[in-house]
Amino acid sequence: MEFKQGTKVTSYDGKDVGSVDRVVLNPNTKEVTHIVVRKGFLFTEDKIVPINVIATANDQTVTLRQDAGKLDDLPPFEETHYIGLGEEEAESAAYPAGLAEPYYWYAPTAGWMGYPDYGDRYAYPPPYPTETVQNIPANTIALREGAAVVSADGKHVGSVKRIFINSANDHATHFLLSEGLFFKEQKLIPFGWIHDIQEDEVQLNVGSSVLKEVPEFHETPA
Repeated sequence: MEFKQGTKVTSYDGKDVGSVDRVVLNPNTKEVTHIVVRKGFLFTEDKIVPINVIATANDQTVTLRQDAGKLDDLPPFEETHYIGLGEEEAESAAYPAGLAEPYYWYAPTAGWMGYPDYGDRYAYPPPYPTETVQNIPANTIALREGAAVVSADGKHVGSVKRIFINSANDHATHFLLSEGLFFKEQKLIPFGWIHDIQEDEVQLNVGSSVLKEVPEFHETPA
Protein backbone atom coordinates (compact mmCIF):
# COMPACT_ATOMS: atom_id res chain seq x y z
CA MET A 1 0.00 0.00 0.00
CA GLU A 2 1.04 3.58 -0.50
CA PHE A 3 -0.24 6.85 0.89
CA LYS A 4 0.09 10.15 -0.89
CA GLN A 5 -1.11 13.46 0.52
CA GLY A 6 -4.34 14.56 -1.11
CA THR A 7 -5.29 11.10 -2.41
CA LYS A 8 -9.05 10.56 -2.39
CA VAL A 9 -10.43 8.27 0.32
CA THR A 10 -13.66 6.42 -0.49
CA SER A 11 -15.93 3.97 1.29
CA TYR A 12 -16.26 0.43 -0.08
CA ASP A 13 -19.32 1.53 -2.11
CA GLY A 14 -17.53 4.48 -3.69
CA LYS A 15 -18.71 7.37 -1.50
CA ASP A 16 -16.28 10.24 -1.07
CA VAL A 17 -14.98 10.21 2.51
CA GLY A 18 -12.21 12.80 2.30
CA SER A 19 -8.51 12.83 1.40
CA VAL A 20 -5.24 11.60 2.91
CA ASP A 21 -3.56 14.23 5.06
CA ARG A 22 -1.00 12.42 7.26
CA VAL A 23 0.31 8.98 8.14
CA VAL A 24 0.52 7.99 11.82
CA LEU A 25 3.44 5.73 12.66
CA ASN A 26 5.71 4.65 15.47
CA PRO A 27 9.09 6.25 14.71
CA ASN A 28 10.99 3.40 16.41
CA THR A 29 9.26 0.33 14.95
CA LYS A 30 8.10 2.06 11.71
CA GLU A 31 4.66 0.45 12.20
CA VAL A 32 1.86 2.47 10.59
CA THR A 33 -1.22 2.52 12.82
CA HIS A 34 -3.58 5.08 11.23
CA ILE A 35 -3.97 7.66 8.54
CA VAL A 36 -5.43 11.11 9.04
CA VAL A 37 -8.26 11.78 6.61
CA ARG A 38 -8.99 15.39 5.85
CA LYS A 39 -12.65 16.31 6.02
CA GLY A 40 -14.70 15.79 2.88
CA PHE A 41 -18.23 14.85 1.87
CA LEU A 42 -18.75 12.31 4.67
CA PHE A 43 -16.38 13.76 7.26
CA THR A 44 -17.09 17.24 8.62
CA GLU A 45 -13.78 17.23 10.52
CA ASP A 46 -10.39 15.56 10.11
CA LYS A 47 -10.58 11.96 11.35
CA ILE A 48 -8.21 9.21 12.47
CA VAL A 49 -8.73 6.04 10.40
CA PRO A 50 -7.13 2.77 11.60
CA ILE A 51 -4.93 1.04 9.06
CA ASN A 52 -6.85 -2.24 9.54
CA VAL A 53 -10.04 -0.80 7.99
CA ILE A 54 -8.27 0.06 4.73
CA ALA A 55 -8.84 -2.40 1.90
CA THR A 56 -6.55 -0.94 -0.77
CA ALA A 57 -4.35 2.13 -1.14
CA ASN A 58 -2.46 3.47 -4.14
CA ASP A 59 -1.56 6.87 -5.55
CA GLN A 60 -5.07 7.28 -6.98
CA THR A 61 -7.51 6.10 -4.30
CA VAL A 62 -7.64 4.75 -0.77
CA THR A 63 -10.63 2.44 -0.31
CA LEU A 64 -12.05 1.45 3.07
CA ARG A 65 -13.22 -2.06 3.89
CA GLN A 66 -16.90 -2.98 3.87
CA ASP A 67 -16.70 -3.85 7.56
CA ALA A 68 -15.11 -0.50 8.46
CA GLY A 69 -18.03 0.22 10.76
CA LYS A 70 -19.83 3.50 11.32
CA LEU A 71 -17.44 6.13 9.98
CA ASP A 72 -19.06 8.96 11.94
CA ASP A 73 -17.89 7.25 15.14
CA LEU A 74 -14.21 7.53 14.22
CA PRO A 75 -12.41 9.98 16.55
CA PRO A 76 -11.33 13.41 15.31
CA PHE A 77 -7.62 13.90 14.64
CA GLU A 78 -7.40 16.88 16.98
CA GLU A 79 -9.54 18.11 19.84
CA THR A 80 -9.37 21.46 21.61
CA HIS A 81 -10.07 21.59 25.33
CA TYR A 82 -10.54 24.55 27.63
CA ILE A 83 -8.24 24.65 30.64
CA GLY A 84 -9.96 25.78 33.79
CA LEU A 85 -8.29 28.60 35.72
CA GLY A 86 -8.42 29.42 39.36
CA GLU A 87 -9.86 32.79 40.31
CA GLU A 88 -6.43 34.28 40.93
CA GLU A 89 -5.12 33.00 37.59
CA ALA A 90 -8.21 34.24 35.76
CA GLU A 91 -7.86 37.74 37.17
CA SER A 92 -4.23 37.95 36.03
CA ALA A 93 -4.73 36.25 32.64
CA ALA A 94 -3.90 38.44 29.66
CA TYR A 95 -6.62 39.66 27.32
CA PRO A 96 -6.18 39.46 23.55
CA ALA A 97 -3.65 41.89 22.09
CA GLY A 98 -5.24 45.17 21.08
CA LEU A 99 -8.17 44.76 23.47
CA ALA A 100 -7.95 47.12 26.41
CA GLU A 101 -9.04 45.54 29.66
CA PRO A 102 -12.32 47.28 30.60
CA TYR A 103 -12.77 48.21 34.23
CA TYR A 104 -16.41 47.50 35.04
CA TRP A 105 -18.85 44.77 34.29
CA TYR A 106 -21.86 43.41 36.12
CA ALA A 107 -21.81 39.65 36.71
CA PRO A 108 -24.96 37.55 36.40
CA THR A 109 -26.79 36.91 39.67
CA ALA A 110 -25.29 33.44 40.02
CA GLY A 111 -21.80 34.56 38.98
CA TRP A 112 -19.99 33.74 35.74
CA MET A 113 -19.34 30.11 34.83
CA GLY A 114 -18.29 28.94 38.26
CA TYR A 115 -16.86 32.29 39.37
CA PRO A 116 -19.58 33.46 41.84
CA ASP A 117 -17.19 35.89 43.51
CA TYR A 118 -15.60 37.25 40.38
CA GLY A 119 -17.13 40.62 41.17
CA ASP A 120 -18.14 43.71 39.23
CA ARG A 121 -14.70 44.50 37.83
CA TYR A 122 -14.36 43.33 34.25
CA ALA A 123 -16.59 44.12 31.28
CA TYR A 124 -15.95 40.62 29.84
CA PRO A 125 -15.91 37.17 31.40
CA PRO A 126 -12.49 35.83 32.41
CA PRO A 127 -10.34 34.45 29.55
CA TYR A 128 -9.79 30.71 29.27
CA PRO A 129 -6.68 29.18 27.67
CA THR A 130 -7.06 26.14 25.44
CA GLU A 131 -4.92 23.16 24.52
CA THR A 132 -5.14 21.04 21.37
CA VAL A 133 -4.40 17.33 21.60
CA GLN A 134 -4.02 14.71 18.87
CA ASN A 135 -6.00 11.48 19.18
CA ILE A 136 -3.20 9.17 18.13
CA PRO A 137 -1.65 6.21 19.99
CA ALA A 138 1.14 6.78 22.49
CA ASN A 139 4.65 6.80 21.02
CA THR A 140 3.45 7.64 17.51
CA ILE A 141 3.69 10.77 15.40
CA ALA A 142 1.47 12.06 12.60
CA LEU A 143 4.01 12.49 9.83
CA ARG A 144 3.04 15.30 7.52
CA GLU A 145 3.67 14.50 3.88
CA GLY A 146 5.65 17.48 2.72
CA ALA A 147 7.84 17.25 5.83
CA ALA A 148 11.40 18.45 5.23
CA VAL A 149 14.05 15.77 4.71
CA VAL A 150 17.53 16.55 6.08
CA SER A 151 20.62 14.45 5.26
CA ALA A 152 23.23 13.42 7.84
CA ASP A 153 25.47 16.26 6.65
CA GLY A 154 22.76 18.81 7.40
CA LYS A 155 21.47 19.50 3.90
CA HIS A 156 17.76 19.99 3.15
CA VAL A 157 17.49 17.50 0.29
CA GLY A 158 13.74 17.55 -0.38
CA SER A 159 10.48 16.61 1.28
CA VAL A 160 8.34 13.55 1.94
CA LYS A 161 6.01 13.03 -1.01
CA ARG A 162 4.58 9.55 -0.45
CA ILE A 163 4.88 6.69 2.03
CA PHE A 164 4.96 2.98 1.11
CA ILE A 165 4.04 0.27 3.60
CA ASN A 166 4.16 -3.52 3.63
CA SER A 167 0.54 -4.71 3.64
CA ALA A 168 1.52 -7.93 5.43
CA ASN A 169 2.74 -6.25 8.61
CA ASP A 170 1.74 -2.57 8.21
CA HIS A 171 5.36 -1.39 8.51
CA ALA A 172 6.61 1.53 6.45
CA THR A 173 9.31 0.41 4.02
CA HIS A 174 10.14 3.46 1.87
CA PHE A 175 9.22 7.07 1.30
CA LEU A 176 9.35 9.06 -1.90
CA LEU A 177 11.74 12.00 -1.72
CA SER A 178 10.49 14.90 -3.79
CA GLU A 179 12.50 16.68 -6.41
CA GLY A 180 13.70 20.13 -5.37
CA LEU A 181 16.64 22.51 -5.36
CA PHE A 182 19.08 19.79 -4.28
CA PHE A 183 17.89 16.92 -6.48
CA LYS A 184 16.07 17.39 -9.77
CA GLU A 185 14.41 13.98 -9.64
CA GLN A 186 12.32 11.92 -7.23
CA LYS A 187 14.09 9.19 -5.23
CA LEU A 188 12.78 6.19 -3.29
CA ILE A 189 14.43 6.16 0.15
CA PRO A 190 14.38 3.16 2.55
CA PHE A 191 12.92 3.82 5.98
CA GLY A 192 16.02 2.13 7.39
CA TRP A 193 17.97 5.26 6.40
CA ILE A 194 15.94 7.38 8.82
CA HIS A 195 17.64 8.53 12.02
CA ASP A 196 14.74 10.52 13.50
CA ILE A 197 11.17 11.38 12.55
CA GLN A 198 9.19 14.42 13.65
CA GLU A 199 5.87 15.70 12.31
CA ASP A 200 7.52 18.25 10.05
CA GLU A 201 11.02 16.88 9.58
CA VAL A 202 12.76 13.61 8.76
CA GLN A 203 16.46 13.31 9.61
CA LEU A 204 18.49 10.72 7.70
CA ASN A 205 21.53 8.75 8.81
CA VAL A 206 23.16 8.98 5.37
CA GLY A 207 24.77 11.95 3.71
CA SER A 208 23.76 13.80 0.57
CA SER A 209 26.54 12.10 -1.40
CA VAL A 210 24.89 8.70 -0.75
CA LEU A 211 21.48 10.06 -1.76
CA LYS A 212 22.97 11.39 -4.97
CA GLU A 213 23.70 7.81 -6.05
CA VAL A 214 20.10 6.64 -5.53
CA PRO A 215 18.49 6.20 -8.97
CA GLU A 216 15.54 8.28 -10.08
CA PHE A 217 12.13 6.90 -9.16
CA HIS A 218 9.80 6.20 -12.08
CA GLU A 219 6.08 5.65 -11.70
CA THR A 220 4.87 2.19 -12.67
CA PRO A 221 2.26 2.46 -15.45
CA ALA A 222 -1.23 1.54 -14.21
